[in-house]
Amino acid sequence: MVASVAVLSDVHGVLPVLEAVLAEPDVASADLVVVTGDHAAGPMPVETLDLLTSLGERCVLVRGNADRELVGITRGEPCEHPESVWAAHQLRDDQVALLDRLPHPVTLEVDGFGPVLFCHGSPRDDDEVVLVDTRLERWAEAFSGLPATVQTVVCGHTHMPFVRLVDRRLVINPGSIGMPYGRPGGAWALLRDRQVSLRHTEIDVDATCARVVAESTYPDRQAWADEYIRSRHSDAVALTVFAPRDGR
Repeated sequence: MVASVAVLSDVHGVLPVLEAVLAEPDVASADLVVVTGDHAAGPMPVETLDLLTSLGERCVLVRGNADRELVGITRGEPCEHPESVWAAHQLRDDQVALLDRLPHPVTLEVDGFGPVLFCHGSPRDDDEVVLVDTRLERWAEAFSGLPATVQTVVCGHTHMPFVRLVDRRLVINPGSIGMPYGRPGGAWALLRDRQVSLRHTEIDVDATCARVVAESTYPDRQAWADEYIRSRHSDAVALTVFAPRDGR
């Protein structure tokens, strides 16, 4: 059982923001860093995975849909996301093998919370969309296979942080490191002392974009950085776009 967990998600190959979040005192001192998927599909995939794996056993990586898609691309499967296609072909063989064996979901014992399930989309599907305003019936469907002992679920995928109760079960989404909707910077969460806190790491947006452009070789890195690192999409827009995918 661990006493504190820093939860990150959706890094999407944005190394500078990941570095800034990992440098936060409460992240650096956490017993575990759990990253709930979509690690490398973005402008700096190799460096991002190298940094995450350098944390050793202190870092737990959960599979996201984009991680699964990167592996598929290396096997000739089609993908509609050009940054993912590019990123997949940058990865070393050992990194592809790492992504291929990532688990989904992962359950860990956390002091004060009991068994906590960490997933990407939902416990049953790494690509399922569940939102802060998703109706209770859909949440019940997504959680239908969970044992009653799991009373805390941490998910990612939708890049917007929230904490809510779903029929007495606590649900946490830490938001996104690399492609945040709503405001620039790194969103993450801390589980400690029986409490959940949503955190936000401020960044120098211009400097972060400039570094990605200077260090990445992705052809459309300037436009990608301007769209995602600057968080051009608001949470309201993202909720509207994602809403039809939660079955409402």
